[in-house]
Amino acid sequence: MDFKAMTGKEIEAFLKDQVSEHYKLYIPKLMEDERSAVQKIGLKLQKKLEKLSTEKERVESLWFYEKELAKEGYRMIAGLDEAGRGPLAGPVVAAAVILPFDLFIDGINDSKKISEKKREKLYDIINEKALAVGVGIVENNVIDEINILRATKRAMGEAVKNLEIKSDFLLIDAVKLTDIKIKQQSVIKGDQKSISIAAASIIAKVTRDRIMNQYHEVFPEYGFVSHKGYGTKEHYESIEKHGITPIHRKSFLQNL
Repeated sequence: MDFKAMTGKEIEAFLKDQVSEHYKLYIPKLMEDERSAVQKIGLKLQKKLEKLSTEKERVESLWFYEKELAKEGYRMIAGLDEAGRGPLAGPVVAAAVILPFDLFIDGINDSKKISEKKREKLYDIINEKALAVGVGIVENNVIDEINILRATKRAMGEAVKNLEIKSDFLLIDAVKLTDIKIKQQSVIKGDQKSISIAAASIIAKVTRDRIMNQYHEVFPEYGFVSHKGYGTKEHYESIEKHGITPIHRKSFLQNL
């Protein structure tokens, strides 16, 4: 590629369409260019490449549990996580995700550490790249009947059943599912340690957030679109002013 015959804007437009594997070929040519503006593009590309390399190392470390299980012969390893154990309103949602081995997903992490915009983007990527995705939803009235821990486990069980491919091992964030006869391992803070659990945390979080956004349309005075049903000051003030809704968890509001 002859960058000398291109303007800075043309170079930047060209680089936008290039895969990261080609950056190493372009950086020396950009840095050798006599134009300082082009050299700055080279430096920017170098920093981008370094950042990407660091990110690939981080994501590679998230494959630890899955690769250890692969050594034992497991192939369809599903990560499980939930969203919505703590809120005062709405369902608890669980997700199960089976990923193809060695998949690199830029930015994947515990859903709580990612912005809403980034979660939405990763949600689409995971659904596109995953071998299978299952979701389980347990509503607030059931939570009141059986308690939140049992409801969470029920949602996880539904998520496993809804996988398009049968899992041969479950990696679960801090929970054990005694009713499911599939070998499993509970991982404390698993959404920060396992890529499959991290993927499940994103699917569960985005799914539940979308549900609460829909409830906001029905009960706009409660502000569900902003706090998603969690016990914020705004939420408690809305309850005091308007009372509880059919989607509130009465067992969580006994003191009121």
